[in-house]
Amino acid sequence: MIKQLMFVHGRAQEKKDAAALKGEWIAAFREGLSKSELDLSISENMIRFPYYGQTLYDLVSNVPPEKVAQVIVKGENADEQQRAFVRAVIQEVRDKAGITDAEIAAVAEQAVVTKGPLNWEWLHAVLRAIEQTVPGASGASIAVATNDVYQYLFNIGIRDAIEEGIRKAMQPDADTVIVGHSLGTVVAYSLLRREGKSSGWKVPLYVTLGCPLGVSAIKRALAPNRHPECVGDWFNALDVRDIVALYPLDEDTFPITPSIENKIDVNNQTENRHGISGYLNDKEVAKRIYDALI
Repeated sequence: MIKQLMFVHGRAQEKKDAAALKGEWIAAFREGLSKSELDLSISENMIRFPYYGQTLYDLVSNVPPEKVAQVIVKGENADEQQRAFVRAVIQEVRDKAGITDAEIAAVAEQAVVTKGPLNWEWLHAVLRAIEQTVPGASGASIAVATNDVYQYLFNIGIRDAIEEGIRKAMQPDADTVIVGHSLGTVVAYSLLRREGKSSGWKVPLYVTLGCPLGVSAIKRALAPNRHPECVGDWFNALDVRDIVALYPLDEDTFPITPSIENKIDVNNQTENRHGISGYLNDKEVAKRIYDALI
């Protein structure tokens, strides 16, 4: 049986060379393997890297970087469904981070009378408070990541554009180990669940890194959730300080059968504890991928 590895990246990969980006992922993977005195067990041309980095970036390409979070949180061009989704995710990030009302009020640019997720100024203050409280966290990045997930889940045109590269990279006659990161975990899970069995795909191992599938609004949007029939084992790894992942995918946050194996002690060395290099260079993560490919 032919074996291949597919990396499905997350957001913030715009304006990058796909080949160079793939090389960065492979380098981090090799670093993780070296901790077990291992190296790649397949040639690099059997590592697929479908690139969609520019698609979602273009949604806010005309907005100054310092205004992106405000535009998304305020939702001037959004319908109520989109506004509710963004509010719910930001509120859940705030709750998980333990940000108090006093901390939010301290960073508010003006007096905010109405508190809570229905008030966009309050939510913007929440993002600023997260930045000041959580090491490496970016309010703008959280807002944009939330919007990106929403666009993927509810905009069929964007969803199809993102997924097309993954479809083309899959081979029905190959065992494909899939490693998703951040938004890429949502993309791969959604596609594998919908089309994996009917397309004849074989995924002996699905690895999710920095995965936000346990976030309530995302989980509800994908419900009913289930183990993709084309997937054998599912291994999820996170750094508990990762503000995007928030939760392990366990029986409390993402109950499916068979259950997902979770590793919650990754020491992600990147500034925001979410970067892909800090996941792929983890010794156990790299070894799990290696074992599925031999």
